Amino acid sequence: MPYDAQTDILAACGFTEAEIAGGTLAVTTPVDGSEIARLTPHTVAETKAMVAAGAAAFKAWRSVPAPRRGELVRLIGEELRAEKENLGRLVSLECGKILQEGLGEVQEMIDICDFAVGLSRQLYGLTIASERPGHAMREVWHPMGLCGIITAFNFPVAPWAWNAALALVCGDPILWKPSEKTPLCALATQKICERALARFGDAPAGLIQVAVGEREVGEVLTDSREVAIVSATGSTRMGHAVAAKLADRFGRSILELGGNNAMIVAPSADLEMALRAIVFSAVGTAGQRCTSLRRLIVHADVYDALIPRLVAVYDKLAIGNPLEAGVLVGPLIDQAAFDGMEAALAQAKADGGTVHGGGRALADTYPGAHYVHPAIVEMPGQTEIVTRETFAPILYVLTYRDLDDAIALQNAVPQGLSSCIFSTDVRETEQFISASGSDCGIANVNIGPSGAEIGGAFGGEKETGGGRESGSDAWKGYMRRQTVTVNYSRALPLAQGIKFEI
Repeated sequence: MPYDAQTDILAACGFTEAEIAGGTLAVTTPVDGSEIARLTPHTVAETKAMVAAGAAAFKAWRSVPAPRRGELVRLIGEELRAEKENLGRLVSLECGKILQEGLGEVQEMIDICDFAVGLSRQLYGLTIASERPGHAMREVWHPMGLCGIITAFNFPVAPWAWNAALALVCGDPILWKPSEKTPLCALATQKICERALARFGDAPAGLIQVAVGEREVGEVLTDSREVAIVSATGSTRMGHAVAAKLADRFGRSILELGGNNAMIVAPSADLEMALRAIVFSAVGTAGQRCTSLRRLIVHADVYDALIPRLVAVYDKLAIGNPLEAGVLVGPLIDQAAFDGMEAALAQAKADGGTVHGGGRALADTYPGAHYVHPAIVEMPGQTEIVTRETFAPILYVLTYRDLDDAIALQNAVPQGLSSCIFSTDVRETEQFISASGSDCGIANVNIGPSGAEIGGAFGGEKETGGGRESGSDAWKGYMRRQTVTVNYSRALPLAQGIKFEI
């Protein structure tokens, strides 16, 4: 990429030369593999100081009325609207997704801010009937404490916003540890937040912070008892480590981990719709989404009508610089991702799979980058490699005859994030979303597994971690529940009719 294009994007996001030069943390762009910044990472001591500042901020922020807290989030949303183009371009530059997806990710941030502003006036509790006369019971929700947010490279800003917007209106300060592969997006977002904080006027110091660094910085968040909540997005391996540390100190974890998402294509499916959904879901973000489509389970009666067309579409996909118009597939994040894809395809072949596509693309144009041809692999069965999540554009294709078998096949993986079925048979679709259907946190009908809206709670089961972020009542994960009983009578009856006289 021309150097001026990189510098224009960074300058538009407010970075000075001093901020992005001279440090020890090299930041490269997957677009062409070149280095675009050298940052000075935060030390463990500096991160611990941020934790202390966030804990102190909590004592002030928890007492601010929730609608007033929502006003800060409204201002953040306004600033994000003004910077959507600039931040979206930085997302594409730093993580490699196409510009339309980068802009869409920033729009998610804006949308969750809008959601959270409304939520700030709807942090409802319950009134509960008491069995004792002259007593009133209620359930109330209080701020929880400092919220640590750990995010992955593939969505460098939206998951932060899902957590941050809710945590802030719930009364919790936030400390963000972004992926060391995409720290510039976090720092640019922090600049946006600082402008909102200046407009807000009376927020406590330490309310919104970013700690840039590698694993040891994240471990400060998981180890510190002053961090009440840690919301972590990443691999299942990472989730195991985070969950164990939080459990050891009785901290709260919100985990968004791996996915191995399937689509069932039934005999009655609208194949035109299914084809479009398959392609976006499988190759969007170069297959580097937790909700990417990785397994396609097709009824034998429509297999021959669908799969050759799908292979033909894959052959024509526009692969290239994600910042250029018309490109649909950008690069993998790095060499390790490319090696992982190659190893998975080799194993699939060894298992009897027939591979269409795959392999390096644009090597002459971008020798330092890792562009690939998305792959379709027709498999004889769901072998062990198919049950793994390979973070790359590999789509395994399987066949079925009976819907019960298709659902069992879909569920027979360790992950449980997203799922979908294409069918116009209401009996099939209702079975799919029933208790005996998909075991995933997300179950879609006639849309793909990716592209979740912020209004619904996002997350999954099994090795996906069980966490929920974004919409619905996910806000409860950032607050503590308190059951309150008030005796307004002149007697002291005990529950369950117990008699205790002194």
